[in-house]
Amino acid sequence: MNTLTLRAASLQDIKQLLALENNSFETDRLSRRNFTYLLSKAHAHTIVAEQEGVLVGYVMNLFSRGTSAARLYSIAVDKSCMRQGVALQLLQAMEQYTVSQDYMSMRLEIRRDNIPSQSFFRKHGYRQFGVVADYYEDHEMAFRFEKWLAPHLDRDLVRVPFYQQSLDFTCGPASLIMAMNALDPQLKPDRKMELRVWREATTVYMTSGHGGCGPYGLALSAWRRGFDVSVYVNSEDVLFVDSVRSQKKKEVMRLVQEDFLEELQDLPIPIHYESVSVAQLRTLFESGAIPMVLISSYQIYREKFPHWVVVTGFDDRYVYVHDPFVDEEMSETIADCINMPILQKDFEHMARYGKTALRAALVLRKREE
Repeated sequence: MNTLTLRAASLQDIKQLLALENNSFETDRLSRRNFTYLLSKAHAHTIVAEQEGVLVGYVMNLFSRGTSAARLYSIAVDKSCMRQGVALQLLQAMEQYTVSQDYMSMRLEIRRDNIPSQSFFRKHGYRQFGVVADYYEDHEMAFRFEKWLAPHLDRDLVRVPFYQQSLDFTCGPASLIMAMNALDPQLKPDRKMELRVWREATTVYMTSGHGGCGPYGLALSAWRRGFDVSVYVNSEDVLFVDSVRSQKKKEVMRLVQEDFLEELQDLPIPIHYESVSVAQLRTLFESGAIPMVLISSYQIYREKFPHWVVVTGFDDRYVYVHDPFVDEEMSETIADCINMPILQKDFEHMARYGKTALRAALVLRKREE
């Protein structure tokens, strides 16, 4: 085999990348427009394998902003170079690059009928952790695989069933559903429950559009469904009003919060007017509780809106969360949003919202008899 050179791809490679793509796949092919975007604007990295000026393979990763999870989006090798170690060299190079950028896991989807690819990734340390039906253009199922690139870290995770929010403003209900489902596997999450919780817990208004859900309303929803819950919030002021311009809307939000608090006063739901640190969250988690935390979505999605996530685990460097929002416009899948690793220092920074640096969290437990 001629000498193989690995390097980062550029826009000048698109013509050869397209030829390689079309010769490698029958469906779900990347287009010229896809490659242009992924090589120039997306939070992605592509490595090509080259022999005497001819591309014989490539691998492409997408990187989640604000988290430490990467997704192997595509890998292809020219048929003339199969079984010559090209795919392995590309994969190892991308794993090394991924670790160098402080990303600690790689995930990917593989067709159910692509047995050779499944065998290849299993052989090199990837484990299957999920299935998704009707994933490809021809409706074939996909198997999801993951490799943890930091084996020295011992993740302490709990099984939290994933529930994807169905509307832009239901991250709170979706997160609450996941936390409750982790504590009660008999719970049957569905969209009716999601919308019912939203109706119970909504602030009515938010920065724009429909209102999201704050900690007080969500705490009441959890209690009504048979869970003990504690509220942590670092402000006694009316929440979320800073980004609302209309005085009438602010007054409605004030009345809604006042009503929530009056209900909470009659229930054994403690409200701690203080910030809760990552260390405190870990202690609560290790005692059997499931925390859900309000974050600012800017570091992940580059848009400033309050967003709820569920904590699923810890290790010495990372907090792991389920994010109910699957950004399909950025080619994310549910696999990208499960047990997302976030550096603890980054999580401390993102777990605050707005000009007032609002910090809020709910801690759920099984109801004590």
